[in-house]
Amino acid sequence: MAVKRLLVGRPMRSDMLGHTLLPKRIALPVFASDALSSVAYAPDEILLTLAFAGFAAVAVSPWVAVAVVVVLGVVIASYRQNVHAYPSGGGDYEVATVNLGKRAGLGVASALLVDYILTVAVSISSGSQYLAAAVPSLRGLEVQIAVGVVILLALVNLRGVRESGTAFAIPTYVYMAAIGLMAVTGFVQFFTGNLGAAASAPYEVVPREGFEAGLTGLAGGFLVLRAFSSGCAALTGVEAISNGVPAFQRPKSRNAATTLLLLGLISASMMLSVITLARLTGIKYVEDPAEQLLLAGQPVGEEYHQSPVIGQIAATVFSGFPVMFYLVTFVTGMILVLAANTAFNGFPVLGSVLARDGFLPRQLHTRGDRLAYSNGITMLTIGAIALIVAFDAQVTRLIQLYIVGVFISFTTSQLGMVRHWTRKLRTEYSKQERIRMQRSRVVNSIGFGMTGIVLVIVLITKAPQGAWITLLLMALLFVTMLGIHTHYDRVAEELRVADAQEARALPSRTHGVVLISKLHQPALRAIAYARATRPNTLEAVHVAIDDDEVTELRAQWDEISVPVPLTILSSPYREITRPIVEYIRGLRRSSPRDLVVVFIPEYVVTHWWEQLLHNQSALRLKGRLLFMPGVVMASVPWQLDQVTDAADVPGSP
Repeated sequence: MAVKRLLVGRPMRSDMLGHTLLPKRIALPVFASDALSSVAYAPDEILLTLAFAGFAAVAVSPWVAVAVVVVLGVVIASYRQNVHAYPSGGGDYEVATVNLGKRAGLGVASALLVDYILTVAVSISSGSQYLAAAVPSLRGLEVQIAVGVVILLALVNLRGVRESGTAFAIPTYVYMAAIGLMAVTGFVQFFTGNLGAAASAPYEVVPREGFEAGLTGLAGGFLVLRAFSSGCAALTGVEAISNGVPAFQRPKSRNAATTLLLLGLISASMMLSVITLARLTGIKYVEDPAEQLLLAGQPVGEEYHQSPVIGQIAATVFSGFPVMFYLVTFVTGMILVLAANTAFNGFPVLGSVLARDGFLPRQLHTRGDRLAYSNGITMLTIGAIALIVAFDAQVTRLIQLYIVGVFISFTTSQLGMVRHWTRKLRTEYSKQERIRMQRSRVVNSIGFGMTGIVLVIVLITKAPQGAWITLLLMALLFVTMLGIHTHYDRVAEELRVADAQEARALPSRTHGVVLISKLHQPALRAIAYARATRPNTLEAVHVAIDDDEVTELRAQWDEISVPVPLTILSSPYREITRPIVEYIRGLRRSSPRDLVVVFIPEYVVTHWWEQLLHNQSALRLKGRLLFMPGVVMASVPWQLDQVTDAADVPGSP
């Protein structure tokens, strides 16, 4: 416990949730760092892909960047409509579910969850490469560095959203300032005739096999499309703001929309600046420098180390001021690490929404000690580490799996928004509102068309390169979530109280404590069994985590007249185990000679994997109460997937 407090911090009360909301100045680095950081690798992927056809093909890189920026502008405009229409935090999942159906929403959720994991893996891997470029002694340790950084980032996020946002704000703003200063300095040098050539400019680029003719023909056109699809990595992170609207200070929707606009303007400016300066300085950036780069007609060999594009630009622009080169390289590597924070904010929130709807284990819906979704953060950490290790922290390999999921969610969400506005227009009679809705529908229609085209391009160009792995992971996740939802639905139906007579059992004489989470059949069976044991006193105990649940439980309790008094224990830190343990300990102190019997309703499942979805709180309670003198625990089992009639309930007629 002491180690946990040291790493995560002291627990926060539930009523402190409002103090964790983010102002725009903090929300921008928290939610937009992913898209801003893509400037560090999206231009690299554009140049690398075009270099397949030789350096002459790189001449079209500015136009590819312009196409990416156009798509970015359309997506930003579209999502500004989303955050106003659906501010609850469900984002693309909610839009698709409400307007296109449950399966469409689940497909979007699968795509986003996989893409969030890839965001962490790609960003952290790219950051470790920048670090290795700045500190040559770290080359070869990229995987170990990346894994360590993911764990560190997870610990920071476990301390809470606002704390992580404050910690990440300064490096993000320093990064924007450094790239902005580099761009301004570079363009001033160009217009005054003082811009030098990059260190890689003298090298000759050898076209890859099959692209000797440059960009002519079908192969050349396909290569341009592939470069465009890789550059569209700059759009990742936009959807995180629509998922994170509840984390903004009021007015939530307006602040989220403003943050989206700022994200689009800053990201587009940086993207175009980096691509243009790379072209003006003659940077050569290829997939296999040992074979593709020639100097005096000879390959440079394996000893040549290729620095990232921003690193080469900084070295050229600040050739007489190395301090700025190291600053740009350092903060770029830092922002790539912090970019993963976007996923650490988006993944747990989406996981919580899915858990609330019964598509993921219920534990993901519960906030931890610091009001963060701790279980979601842990799941994301494990998934990202697995990908980093599997792909050896190589960005070029990981990037092929990237952005497929995010464009699936983009396209589906925009189609859902078109249907949303169409439905609203049928019942809206205000002329002013109709004009606003029609304008919004046009924006989302353009967004649907644009992102749909990009999705087709991404699937065609990236599927053979490894994107099929992403599609497979999405399909597996989709099927898994459907299975979890089916299980929860079946359990809920089986546990539903259908007859008020089930609440009435024989009078009792003996004492005990029945732990109640909600009023369902297992709870009624536990109460009936406790009464049948005839304790001297008997009470049902419920720990108050959610006020709405307490109100509903009291109403049900009174409605069906459960013949046992109900005691509500307060839990300001959302703990279940500690309040119950303290309450039982208090009973023991008041009557040391009494025997306290704790009745715990418990599910008996058919399959081993279903055990992961149930009985976790019961296991923790058993572990704490097992060693308490004078306390006996009685597990009252409820066999799932079995037909139980009234005669099976102890004490029923």
